[in-house]
Amino acid sequence: MATFLYRLGRWCADRAGRVIALWVAILLAVGGAAASFGTPMANQFTIPGSNFQRVMTELGDSIPRLSGGFGTVVFESSTGSFTPAQEAAIKATEAKWAKLPHVTSVMNPFVAQDQLDSSAKKLDDAKTDLDKGFAELDANRTKLDDAHYKLAQGQGLIRLAEQKNPKDPGLKTLRPQVADAEYQLAEGERKWSEGRDKLEAAWTAYEQGRSQVAAMDGMRFVTKDGRYAVAQIQFDTNAPSVPYEVRAQIPEIGAELAAAGVTATYSSEISQELSLVGPGEVIGLAIALIVLIVMLGTLIAAGLPIAGALLGVGVGLGGAVAATHFFTMNQMTPSLALMLGLAVGIDYALFIVNKHRQMYLHGIDLRASIGRAVGTAGSAVAFAGATVVIALAALVLSGIPMLAQMGLVAAGTVAVSVLVALTLTPALLRLMGPRVASRRTWRASGYAVPGDHATRVAPASGQEHEEEHGGWYVALITRKPWLTIAGVIALVAVLASPALTLRLGLPDGGTEPRTSTAYATYQRVGSEFGKGMNGPILAVATLDAPATTDEALRATESELATRLAGVTGVRSVAVAGVSDDKSVIALQVVPTSGPADAETVETVHALSERLAFIGDETGSTIGITGQTVANIEISQRLANALPGYLATVVGLSLVILLLVFRSVLVPVIATAGFLLSVAAAFGVTVAVYQWGWLANVFGVSQPGPIMSFTPIILIGVLFGLAMDYQMFMVSGMREAHVHGEPARRAVRTGFLHGAKVVTAAALIMFSVFGGFVFSHLTMIRPIGLSLAVGVIVDAVLVRMTLTPAIMHLLGERAWWMPKWLDRVVPNVDVEGAGLTAQLADEKPRAAAKTADLAPVG
Repeated sequence: MATFLYRLGRWCADRAGRVIALWVAILLAVGGAAASFGTPMANQFTIPGSNFQRVMTELGDSIPRLSGGFGTVVFESSTGSFTPAQEAAIKATEAKWAKLPHVTSVMNPFVAQDQLDSSAKKLDDAKTDLDKGFAELDANRTKLDDAHYKLAQGQGLIRLAEQKNPKDPGLKTLRPQVADAEYQLAEGERKWSEGRDKLEAAWTAYEQGRSQVAAMDGMRFVTKDGRYAVAQIQFDTNAPSVPYEVRAQIPEIGAELAAAGVTATYSSEISQELSLVGPGEVIGLAIALIVLIVMLGTLIAAGLPIAGALLGVGVGLGGAVAATHFFTMNQMTPSLALMLGLAVGIDYALFIVNKHRQMYLHGIDLRASIGRAVGTAGSAVAFAGATVVIALAALVLSGIPMLAQMGLVAAGTVAVSVLVALTLTPALLRLMGPRVASRRTWRASGYAVPGDHATRVAPASGQEHEEEHGGWYVALITRKPWLTIAGVIALVAVLASPALTLRLGLPDGGTEPRTSTAYATYQRVGSEFGKGMNGPILAVATLDAPATTDEALRATESELATRLAGVTGVRSVAVAGVSDDKSVIALQVVPTSGPADAETVETVHALSERLAFIGDETGSTIGITGQTVANIEISQRLANALPGYLATVVGLSLVILLLVFRSVLVPVIATAGFLLSVAAAFGVTVAVYQWGWLANVFGVSQPGPIMSFTPIILIGVLFGLAMDYQMFMVSGMREAHVHGEPARRAVRTGFLHGAKVVTAAALIMFSVFGGFVFSHLTMIRPIGLSLAVGVIVDAVLVRMTLTPAIMHLLGERAWWMPKWLDRVVPNVDVEGAGLTAQLADEKPRAAAKTADLAPVG
């Protein structure tokens, strides 16, 4: 591989102009395709085959108007209580909202509250009427009983008269009177029975209504003091899929309410704009540029890795956006690809530039130096990039389509970044020529004229060597390796300890910035209308047989509402809709806790356990859905997929490192170090975003569960990056040992040669990932922090501290490998030792200045 890449590097350097033009043409073509065929991104998390998705599909088929998403609006009166004029202004504004595309309905909070209040009053009035009716029924019963007594007396007189004198003339008068009394009494009994049946039916309806009102106890749309009101805007699809241009019109129209003394705030479903780059990402990129300038010494040299990274990200993401013509991309997908593409693109180009810079400064011809840099450092880049691509592509093993999408798009972007580093970087280096290093650096290397080998005064024989950095540090950590090992493990254990309380979830309005309208809406709904109103659950009951009458339907609705309201953690239940054929009933279940609270998870589990029993009692099959249920189920699915994915990554790590370093213990040490880095990253992320430590520093509005995608993404990405640092640090140690140095001295030699570039690479990664900690997309922030912490812990504590200490402690045993395994394992020669041997007879030669600056392309 090293020889092939050497030839590729020289070919690109010889045709620099054509290579650059080709990449620019590719970028323009991909950009044009993205603009022409790209479709809007969405923020919907779905898992085919999941329970919540199945129930939502059934709901869409039965009650289509409820299958879309909704946004929440909170109104506040500046007068302390809504006036009739303010209510009229809100009604007029809602009428305008209802005319917007994708809006199916807008709930008027005052009408809804009046219905709630009037329902209770109507029930009280009905109770009074029913009590009066039952009293009259009892009175009529008494009258009928008296009539029965008198009738019995009349019938007795007839029998007595008939016994004494059957021909008594009085019988002719008495018999018709008794017969008439019998008829009147029968009619009275019939009417009384009808009245009783009507009263009992009315009482049943009253009890059903009372049960439904009781189930809705605590539900309000206007606060008792009349200061706040909450409304919902129903969409025909999930809210994030509604074009932002449409959703943006909602607050624009709502701004008119200010004239009436009404302030409106809007939930994240309405206000959130999907964009890739914000101030945080730009700051991170600027810091990366500063690090590059400090390391490479010139602005133009520092700009090369960034330019290549931007081009790679542009091509990779542009291709992905163009492909959205065939699929829907989640808003997090490009953010992850952007984050990784920038980080690895800069680092991979830096490795090649740094290698070329070292060889060029030591007298190797420009073209030959570029070729060797691509053949040696480029081999490591290609191998490291392949590990990142494999780790990201392996996210398909999670069985979650959205996560697989994120992994594949990010893997594609990283693959493009590797290609850019291996082809565009040598072309740019050829055009850059001696400007790859500062004049001061050239003078320090013995050159009178930068890049002119004829003007170089070479050091005495045996004194020429590459730059060495960190000699004091490697001496310190290897002086007492046991102490170093114990110290690193203790420090990582402290950092990782919060991870023991890790709780997964998905972001909601409470995670938005405190100054945002989405956060204000979330907090106001929670404080004034109950936390559960921020994340209601939708229960969908499919009846065994459709209700044949309205009375039967109301009876089933009442029974369902009462049963569901009795589940622990449920605050209120209200009927949300009924299918046209009266076979499906949808009910809104409001928990007592917020969507991100642990109590809500318990409530959802309690509901799931009771659904079958409630269904048996009510003659129905019940399922639950909604964003809150989806978040919980997705988080559980991801948690279940995590161990298998981690095992896959660990196994892959052992195999890759065995191939690279041809040692049994080195892969074990590297993999264990990777796990330490992951644990530390988890711990710090939990401490900040779940516990709320340093919340003000990191802009954490409301501590809560860690986004459920973070752990599995962290493992996949950090694995690839950890292998990068392992390769660039330990490969130098192996190379020194292979060339004859004792194992312990080889540890020092490899550290001195790799410390500077690994430190710079880690700082760049930390800067890029750190920029996403303050991203405008709050859901990406925990991923940015976990990756930033993981990178710095892995590079500084694991690869540059723990690994040298363990390698020094083991000595020659670190490179032990059974002979049978040594014969089986292929030699991949990632560090380019074979290429170095092949070019060993090629001595550095001075090249004419005109040769180096000859026309290219």
